[in-house]
Amino acid sequence: MRAPQEDIRFCTSKDGTRLAVASVGKGPPLVKAANWLTHVERDRNNLFTRHWVAELGRHHRYIRYDSRGCGLSDREVGRISMEAWVEDLEAVVDTLGLERFPLVGMSQGAAIAINYAARHPGKVSHLVLYGGCARGLLKRDPSATAVEAAHAMLKAAELGWGSDSSSFRQVFISQLLHDATAEQQRALDEVQRLTISGANAARFMKEVFGIDVRKSAPKVRCPTLVFHAKEDPCFPFEEGRLLASLIPNARFVPLDSKNHLPLETEAAWPVFLAELRAFLPGASAESAGAGERPSLTARQVQVLREVGLGHTDKQIAQKLSLSPRTVEMHVANVLRALKCRTRAEAVRRMTELKLAG
Repeated sequence: MRAPQEDIRFCTSKDGTRLAVASVGKGPPLVKAANWLTHVERDRNNLFTRHWVAELGRHHRYIRYDSRGCGLSDREVGRISMEAWVEDLEAVVDTLGLERFPLVGMSQGAAIAINYAARHPGKVSHLVLYGGCARGLLKRDPSATAVEAAHAMLKAAELGWGSDSSSFRQVFISQLLHDATAEQQRALDEVQRLTISGANAARFMKEVFGIDVRKSAPKVRCPTLVFHAKEDPCFPFEEGRLLASLIPNARFVPLDSKNHLPLETEAAWPVFLAELRAFLPGASAESAGAGERPSLTARQVQVLREVGLGHTDKQIAQKLSLSPRTVEMHVANVLRALKCRTRAEAVRRMTELKLAG
């Protein structure tokens, strides 16, 4: 997957913290609230994050930023809190002079996005939430055992996160992914190691354990789309459902996935993209203006290109580090998107539409 061109700049939050802000793509703005495992310089090439950057920047000017204590933003910071995170989003929006825009919140970023949308109803046109929670672990009346395990996780992060060995970080990988290849797990481990220190990881997790948007969520007034994996290993499915029920008239989309955030190789990813593009006005307008031009994901184009070279599903799977079943799934989705009956017809259609460029 070819990484999109990117523009990286810096802005300053209310308390003087310097934040790294990146944008890719053209079109109407689409802003993502920060979540903790980000590095704006590396995300567009990392196997764990690159599909988000490529696809969300396909029809929009996709704007994201590294949270304080993370990535290219200031690493040594005095405050890591929900209030500081919301202030950071406010700083990014104000610096870029954005008037009204759709806002995406993933994982911990969902709570940030909700709080921002509740405070600035005139700014957020559409709200998209993926893998968020209404209540962090310590706000769900946890058992004494669960509280003890949470504190043990904080200590493990502080002591072992920055180690050359990935054994400590594997604990946290297991909290995010239940259905990933060894290569995808290594990509997530690289994200963890490069983006944040052990001390900051512990501070972040402590704040996440205390998330509570039960008062702010009902104040959201814009159209809202809530996604949650049915077998999310990080935030329980019930938390996603509760979150959607708290936001007036929010639409809830369960996804068949065992991962906290979807990988580009799983069936949930194209489902998410289709729902997202139908929901966001900029994406649908772009597609309509192209005369019903079909929209394929970068991975679908990559697979179809290999089909055009005469490679079998097994050969494609080996080359792209996928399973043959995943390759077959991508081909089936391409045939539906291009309204073709055969692979050869789909390859010709891709060439005619210049989708492989």
